[in-house]
Amino acid sequence: MAKKAKNRTRRTYTADDVKQLLAHSKARTPVAKIAKTMKRTEGSLRQKAIKLGIRLGHQR
Repeated sequence: MAKKAKNRTRRTYTADDVKQLLAHSKARTPVAKIAKTMKRTEGSLRQKAIKLGIRLGHQR
């Protein structure tokens, strides 16, 4: 019996989402934690951060 693939829907980033992402960036919150709170994938968050020109998570 094959597994049924999840239906994935794309959600656009709202202005509030961007503000939240900027706040997490300044606080250096780990990306995994941001992903859980915002209910988005880590890859999605990283791509949006690149487009915004901000850094996410812990930088060494």
